[in-house]
Amino acid sequence: MRARQIKPGVHWVGAVDWDRRLFDALIPLPDGTSYNSYLVQGSEKVALIDTVDPAMIHLLDGHLEDVPVIDYLVANHGEQDHSGSIPWVLEKYPEAKLVTTPKGKDILMAMLHVPDQRFVTVGDGETLSLGDRTLEFIHAPWVHWPETMLTYLAEERILFSCDLFGSHLATTDLFVTDESQIYEPAKRYYAEIMMPFRASIEKHLARLEGYDIDVIAPSHGPLHARPHFIVDAYQSWVCEPPKNVVVLPYVSMHGSTQMMVNHFVEVLADEGVTVRQFNLADSDVGKLAMAMVDAATLVIGTPTVLVGPHPAVAHAAFLANALRPGLRFVSIIGSYGWGSKAADQLKAMIPNLKAELLDPVIVKGLPGEDDFRALDELAHTIAEKHRQQGFA
Repeated sequence: MRARQIKPGVHWVGAVDWDRRLFDALIPLPDGTSYNSYLVQGSEKVALIDTVDPAMIHLLDGHLEDVPVIDYLVANHGEQDHSGSIPWVLEKYPEAKLVTTPKGKDILMAMLHVPDQRFVTVGDGETLSLGDRTLEFIHAPWVHWPETMLTYLAEERILFSCDLFGSHLATTDLFVTDESQIYEPAKRYYAEIMMPFRASIEKHLARLEGYDIDVIAPSHGPLHARPHFIVDAYQSWVCEPPKNVVVLPYVSMHGSTQMMVNHFVEVLADEGVTVRQFNLADSDVGKLAMAMVDAATLVIGTPTVLVGPHPAVAHAAFLANALRPGLRFVSIIGSYGWGSKAADQLKAMIPNLKAELLDPVIVKGLPGEDDFRALDELAHTIAEKHRQQGFA
């Protein structure tokens, strides 16, 4: 796609990656993504805000073909999908200075070997004049790295928000045209990347209330011309209590765990609890991460493999521990043939979940009447605890 005008003198010059299906060799990208780079032309100076993934340098090169001078290259974030083309830009524009936070300088020197003399470090709230336009730099540590900052173009009221408010979505639309379409990619992006840093993000959201923002221009996905939509969504995901939802990731090898899951889900549904179950044999972990944004309870279902949890279940537990959703309760159900330490091993894998652990239900062989009664009791306990907490 060609360079796109956001406002006169402000252009998107990034790249749309229609075919990428995996991010960080970990995160599924069912809808592709974009790497958003922005050119801001002032009356005296020109700034490029962020670059593109190195695989897309040829597209950035084409967009900058008629740009003879770049005075400042702003690096909001050091991760390579944003910064990987920085060495190329600095070579193309030898007079350009690389503007970033002090921590950003340290990271970029280590990752890209950018020489010290190319940097200009900026403090929180510091401004940079382009003549008739002014860039203000807002330090936003842990969104989602410690060096991250946002850039605010005061005269045009545009917030270049880096990973905050982003979405992995390849589209020909420069701006969001259908908010119902963007909601799920944005929530998925939040769940997979931002959720572990909710406390920091809540503070940054409060700070941004002091800015007059007409456009939010993130580093991935389309831009928001109605900022309140995505800001309100983040307020909900970050600040609101969990909902009356149980997330149940599981695997069944020979049918016993599946029987337990089927019974357990039916009882929870009868109790008025919403259940989102994921058979990890073929589930999208991004959808699992999204489900945990709202969930009050996580119940992990596993068969036993060599006395431990199934590897797919262990991966899901590791994911939950890393993402740190705001769960209030956790439990484990599952089965074994001749011996199991699966429950103990799973408990040890989720120390970051500050949730109450409810008694597991672990069954030898096929579940019987007593086992189904134990599942009933666990379901009743979860439903009652949700009611006591007032989860809607």
